[in-house]
Amino acid sequence: MLHRPNTPFLVCVISCVLPALALAGTLDQIKASGEIRIGYRTDAPPLAFNDSSGQAAGYSVDLCKRIATAVKEQLKLANLKVTFVPLTSANRLDAIVKNQADIECGATTMTLSRERKVDFTLMTFVTGGSLLSLADSNVNTLSDVAGKSVAVVTGTTSQPALESALKKNLIDAKVVAVADRAEAMKQLDAKQVVAFASDQIVLIGQMIDSAAPSKYSLAHDLFSYEPYGFVVRRDDADFRLVANGALAQVYRTGQIEQLFGRWFGQYGVKPSPILTAMYALQALPD
Repeated sequence: MLHRPNTPFLVCVISCVLPALALAGTLDQIKASGEIRIGYRTDAPPLAFNDSSGQAAGYSVDLCKRIATAVKEQLKLANLKVTFVPLTSANRLDAIVKNQADIECGATTMTLSRERKVDFTLMTFVTGGSLLSLADSNVNTLSDVAGKSVAVVTGTTSQPALESALKKNLIDAKVVAVADRAEAMKQLDAKQVVAFASDQIVLIGQMIDSAAPSKYSLAHDLFSYEPYGFVVRRDDADFRLVANGALAQVYRTGQIEQLFGRWFGQYGVKPSPILTAMYALQALPD
């Protein structure tokens, strides 16, 4: 006699097993595969980019390598394969949600709206709006542009942030909206404007990509606030704890100074006061 399959029972088994697989923790996946997948931006120097040999490099990449080492030690693995997964600004969050990478190490601002979709590690960098000028212009703070012209790319968050900061501090400067970064740099080099206002990391990238980085100077202060963190999957406390432990150790032991110097120091860039404070505040005890 043939028995008909118990359809409700099979549905229950499948529906129970699939979520369990989907919710397997990142550490469990890494232990089973022997591989950690680090997502990174290829176009965000000096935080994350491809070097001249096409390899992943940068400040954020180096920090993620420390996290990979911490994961290896936590899982007591003899070997751990580290695979770098190139991501873009558009797909970086979805890559984590869809389990295409285990962590995203780039230049991603921590926001409450993004935390509805993903989680973040401890802060890894603090940046915001700043000013790039010619080295001999003596533009060190926002007040130094009073009575002068400042270029800013239209449609960016830097434009309203700059206008707000100038108004708040009663600084009378002319804001010159330009189409793109290339036009801003062109006007700066031609001394049609005294400074180019943008995200500090963007400005550092402009310095790095220029033929003569020493020709330029970054202002000391920031006129807006953007905290960066590494993206991880939501509700994965065990993996996030290992990542946070590695970051806190780098900050606590002072290794971050050497790492910062490697990627920023060669261009004469020093940690901003708010970044220095962030390192101290995120150096959590073990």
